[in-house]
Amino acid sequence: MPVMRSNSWIPSVFSDLFDTDFVPKNNYTAPAINVKESSKAYTVELAAPGMKKEDFNVHINDEGNLIIKMESKQEHKDEDKNTRYLRREFSYSKFEQTLILPDDVKKEDIKARVDNGVLTVELPKVVEEKVKLSRQIDIA
Repeated sequence: MPVMRSNSWIPSVFSDLFDTDFVPKNNYTAPAINVKESSKAYTVELAAPGMKKEDFNVHINDEGNLIIKMESKQEHKDEDKNTRYLRREFSYSKFEQTLILPDDVKKEDIKARVDNGVLTVELPKVVEEKVKLSRQIDIA
């Protein structure tokens, strides 16, 4: 009779208990990013549910690229000397994205905000004044 081995130190009974719709497995994926363009600006939206303003770092590097970093650590502790842990959940999220900015972005006016779990970065465009080509030419 073959012996089944499990990589998990938690018995399969507990795995069946924890891996349900009520306690889903954690899937680690990069946040979704939307990039929109209007006549006046580009807008970058990054979905980060549960993240706060303090969890983000948005800056422009020496090469003129936009760097978005996100890092969050959460530890849930329930101290009880009469019990021992069979499973303990720690949450750690880290994400970094580099965006190459177009030449028409006015880098000194970039703004960012977090609202309802969405980081929004506004990248205003350089306003080019159109030079009027029509003029009166004097006849000599």
